[in-house]
Amino acid sequence: MSDPVDLTNAVWRKSSRSGGNGDCVEVADMDDVVAVRDSKDPGGPKLVFSSADWAAFLGRVKAGDFDTRP
Repeated sequence: MSDPVDLTNAVWRKSSRSGGNGDCVEVADMDDVVAVRDSKDPGGPKLVFSSADWAAFLGRVKAGDFDTRP
């Protein structure tokens, strides 16, 4: 197991597509990782991804790989 990532100085942002209902995630771009948290629980758990894995995930989102609507 690797050492935890220090998120003390993370600058969190919401997607520009987030609605006003509060059901959002926030992301923080760090040096070589991207952290993700629930905007309703900023002190709660965070997920941390390598920058490469995050870019691959976003590429698949943009390609529609996770769309569930016909």
